[in-house]
Amino acid sequence: MAHAKTSYVCLPCRASYKQPYPGPGERDRRCPRCAEPLVHVGSAFAAPKRRDDAAWRALSVLLHAGVRFHKSCCGGPGYRPRTLGEVRARLAYARTTGEPPARALVRSELPG
Repeated sequence: MAHAKTSYVCLPCRASYKQPYPGPGERDRRCPRCAEPLVHVGSAFAAPKRRDDAAWRALSVLLHAGVRFHKSCCGGPGYRPRTLGEVRARLAYARTTGEPPARALVRSELPG
């Protein structure tokens, strides 16, 4: 039986890689193209097209805020913003309400 795999991303290369889950004590994974550290994003991740600048910028904000794409008991990771407009709206909401940015970024709807 094959081992389950999860996704890793290299933001500078705009590349996604499926690799086995990290083992205990395993060191950081490196990008095969640029040798920069890969970011573990989770098994429910779907990479944007390499040429989609806005989607990669939005993804970068999510990853730097600590948001990942792990599967939940009910399926996928839940709502994740895909455009810069959605990201900006949620970050503005976080600033005005004091809610942590990571929590505001995964809100499917912003209160009225």
